[in-house]
Amino acid sequence: MATKNIIAYVSKLPEGVIETVRQHTRETGEEYRVMLIENTDRNLTAKQSGAGVEDLDIVLRVDFTKPFALHEALMPYADELCAVSCRAESYIADFAKLIPHIPYVSTPTDESIAWASDKLTMRRHFKMWDPKITPKFTQIKNQTPEEIDRVAKMIGYPMIVKPTNLAQSLLVSVVHHEAEMKKVLKDTFSLIEKTYKENGRTEAPRVIAEEYMDGIMYSVDAYVSARGKVDFCPIVRIKTGKDIGRDDFYGYLQMTPTILSKESIAMAETVSTKGIHALGLRSTTAHVELMRVDNDWKIIEIGARIGGFRHDLHMTTCGINHSMNDALIRMGKKPIIPKKCGKFAAAMKWYAATEGTIASIKGVKKIEALESFNHLTQIKKRGDKAIFAKNGGKAIFHIFLAHGDRSQLLADIRRVEEYLQVEVTRA
Repeated sequence: MATKNIIAYVSKLPEGVIETVRQHTRETGEEYRVMLIENTDRNLTAKQSGAGVEDLDIVLRVDFTKPFALHEALMPYADELCAVSCRAESYIADFAKLIPHIPYVSTPTDESIAWASDKLTMRRHFKMWDPKITPKFTQIKNQTPEEIDRVAKMIGYPMIVKPTNLAQSLLVSVVHHEAEMKKVLKDTFSLIEKTYKENGRTEAPRVIAEEYMDGIMYSVDAYVSARGKVDFCPIVRIKTGKDIGRDDFYGYLQMTPTILSKESIAMAETVSTKGIHALGLRSTTAHVELMRVDNDWKIIEIGARIGGFRHDLHMTTCGINHSMNDALIRMGKKPIIPKKCGKFAAAMKWYAATEGTIASIKGVKKIEALESFNHLTQIKKRGDKAIFAKNGGKAIFHIFLAHGDRSQLLADIRRVEEYLQVEVTRA
C-alpha cells in the first residue's frame, strides 16, 4: 500500500512552506513530500505560482476548467495525498473545483468554501445561525437613486461598502452621506471587474453595504477538525488605516499577543466558533476577523485559510508552526499549540499618505537598525504608482518587528512611523 505522505497546495505555493515542513520532520521524524497542483488556466509564471522553488518535490500542472483532465491527473496520487490546502484567497475557487476529485482526503466541503468566499452569502449564514454575531447588511445592485435610498434606509449612515470576494481591504470604503455614496459606488463599479481580474477572482463581482461598527478590530486563526472541534491561536490586535487617520481600511498593523482579559478572549472565541459552524467549515484553518464594540463581539468575515502574516507572527511569539498545523488539521491530527509565548510581534503594511508616483523612499536603513527589527519586504520602488487599498492598490512595504519587551516593541513601531518617509508626486 502506498504511503500517504504528500502535502499538496492548490495553485500557489505558500512562501516558506517547504522549510516549515522540513522543520516538522526534524522535530518529529515524520517525513512528507510537498506538491504544488498548478492550474494552467491561470497562466501563472513559475515565480508567481512557486513552481520554481528549490526542493519542491512534485509539480502537477493541469487545467482546472477540464474536470476529467483534473481527475485523471490526480488519480496516480490518490493513495499518497494526506493533506490538500489552499492558502491564497484569490485561488480558493480552484480548491473548491478540486475537492470532488479527492473524496478520501479530509477537506472542507466545496459548498462551505463557497460560503466562506462570498461576504453576502457568508452574512446570510451568520444571520440564520445567530443574528447577534453579524451587523446589518444588504446587496447593492446598482447606482440608481432608488437603490441608494433603499440601502440608506436599511443600513443607515455611516456604512461600509465593499465587494463580496476581495481580500486585503481592496475597494473597501466607509460612506458617511449620500453624496459620498454616489462617488464611492461610481468608483467601485468602475474598478471592480479590473480588480477582480488582477487578483485572480473568477466569481461574478457583487457589492454589499454593511452597518459601520465603531469599535476595536481583532482577528484570530483557528484549527477546525473534521468533527467541528475548534482550537484557537492567540488573538491578534488590528489597526486599520482608518485608525491612523487615513481614508482607507487596509490592515495597517497586526500585533500579538494582546492584553485582553481571559473573559474577553473566551467571548471572542465563542462568537468565532458560531461563525465557523454557521459556514459548516471542517478540516481547515479558519481566519476570523472580529470587531469588539464595548464588550460585544461581532464577526466582520471568516476565510477558510490562514490569515496574512500569521505563520511569522505565531512562530516568532509562541513557537507555533502555524503553516504545519494547517496541514496537520487536514490530516486529522491534533495541531501543536504551545501554551506559553515568549515574545511580542507586529506586522505592518505601509501605504503612502497620498496617491501618485513614488518620488523617493527614506528611512529604511534606520528601521533595519531598530532593536525590534526582524525583516522587511519592499513591494514597490521609486517610479511605481502608490494607490490606496480602497482603489485596488497594494502596500509599498511589509515590515515585521518582534521583541520580548512589549514596551520596546511599541516604541519601535513609533520609530518606524517617524523614520519611514515615502514622497509621492501627484499626476
